[in-house]
Amino acid sequence: MTTEALALPRSRAGGRIAAGIAQSKAVAVLAIVALIVLAWYAAVYPMNADLPSMPKEVPFAERFAAAYALDRPVLPAPHQVIAELWKTTVETRATSPRSLLFHGWVTLSSTLVGFALGSLLGIVLAIGIVSVKPLEKSLLPWIIASQTIPILAVAPIVIVVLGSIGLTGLVPKAIISMYLCFFPVTIGMVKGFTSPDTMQLDLMRTYSASGLQTFAKLRWPASVPFLFASLKVAVAISLVGAIVGELPTGAQAGLGARLLSGSYYGQTVQIWSALFASSILASGLVLAVALIERVTMRLMGARP
Repeated sequence: MTTEALALPRSRAGGRIAAGIAQSKAVAVLAIVALIVLAWYAAVYPMNADLPSMPKEVPFAERFAAAYALDRPVLPAPHQVIAELWKTTVETRATSPRSLLFHGWVTLSSTLVGFALGSLLGIVLAIGIVSVKPLEKSLLPWIIASQTIPILAVAPIVIVVLGSIGLTGLVPKAIISMYLCFFPVTIGMVKGFTSPDTMQLDLMRTYSASGLQTFAKLRWPASVPFLFASLKVAVAISLVGAIVGELPTGAQAGLGARLLSGSYYGQTVQIWSALFASSILASGLVLAVALIERVTMRLMGARP
């Protein structure tokens, strides 16, 4: 029997195993989602039962049904959130201020600018820390300490300072996003650049490679997996930074503005729909980074 004949059944068996693993993961995820939805529905009535808007002196069945259909509940039911998402994305024009697509694009633009700036800053800082040894002890502790300051305290300061010099709108939010997302990229890339072992570095010295050649041929390729792992964290944090940056300004557009207006007017369904829109947007950004990672690793010769 030839090698090709042996490889064919093995490849089929491997495909079946991979499909079985993927199916089991999907079942597990769906089961967890179902449990969360059931727990959510179970919590709706106790949370809304004592509201003044609940009907009094009526049969329990009517009170129970009313708890899942209030206009301003303490805890909206899942179907109310889904209906609000559908109304503000599909049934509303995308350019309308009432559309979540409109607000999502405003937040996304700040997120992407801040993510790009933060990623670039993180990579540059990591290169400096690895290349200049004194920076590891002098700069790295300050980078770590910068993340101990609550972003809710930093955001108003950044917005006021930049506003005093005429920078408003997208720029302050992007800088807040950059402040949050540069940290995981810096730490991840420092780990990636230092991941080659001593034997690999000695081999480059044997080849008389310069510092730049060692970086380009060894350290940078070795850091790529660490880079994408950091970028997945950074892009999600960047979205959080953009939303936080919209809160102190009383912005009229953006998912943060949607959250603010919902809290001002007691529109809890609007708040929850904006939260879900934010989570969907964050998931999409992380998925985009993961797809770019897969393509990049294949181009570098990694096995699928």
